Amino acid sequence: MNNQLDIIKDTNSEDANSDLLILVDSDDQEIGLMDKTLCHEDQGKLHRAFSIFLFNRSGEVLIQQRATSKPLWGDFWSNTCCSHPRAGESINSAASRRIEEELGIQAELSFIYKFEYQARFNEQLSENELCSVYFGHFDGVPAPNPNEVQSWKWISRESLTKELRENADLYTPWLKLEWSTLNEDYAAQFENI
Repeated sequence: MNNQLDIIKDTNSEDANSDLLILVDSDDQEIGLMDKTLCHEDQGKLHRAFSIFLFNRSGEVLIQQRATSKPLWGDFWSNTCCSHPRAGESINSAASRRIEEELGIQAELSFIYKFEYQARFNEQLSENELCSVYFGHFDGVPAPNPNEVQSWKWISRESLTKELRENADLYTPWLKLEWSTLNEDYAAQFENI
């Protein structure tokens, strides 16, 4: 593998920055940048990420089925939106940018918690993320980008919990981890939705 200086050739263009992920340590201190593809090879390199859960006034959560073309967990159901900040971009700005790019949604987001996980997709690819989790509210109809989202639906909290228990293999690993933590440790947050 090339060293990091070889990987980062031109970070001045938006295209170059969009393919660079922010490498971090477990304390969320930036330690470098790496190409997105390389970041997910083998066991993966720990990088900064975020997950968003949008709820409507009925308390349902918006979930999406990831596009088939996604290299990791394509066709799987997941939370409203998940992605990575670009080099030089704050995680809050990235979260707002991605819900608009993926789903055509603008929403105010609130940070809930941060956690670290690693999940193996296949023999070649893995996720290894320090992930910030956000809540938000939205009562409209998404306008999904078909390159990112295959399908979407509103689902009650109870139905999602049941689905994750009975059909776990249809859902992304981070959704399962986050939903469990949200229900166990942040149940009071749900009451304010």
